[in-house]
Amino acid sequence: MKAYVINNVSHFRKAKGITQEAFAEGIGVSRQTVIAIEKGNYIPSLLLGLKIAKFFKKSVEEVFTYHEK
Repeated sequence: MKAYVINNVSHFRKAKGITQEAFAEGIGVSRQTVIAIEKGNYIPSLLLGLKIAKFFKKSVEEVFTYHEK
């Protein structure tokens, strides 16, 4: 089985009307990290995932979804 994570970071960021730069500053990472997360090239650590969910005032499950094929 192949496991992967789908995230809604870009959706929530755009809905909030903030730039990648402002979002990166808000969660304490670089803009490049935000880009990698939004493209699905980087799965954040549990701590960063929790920070992202808290930033958007969402549950981790609303932001990140685990799937298996």
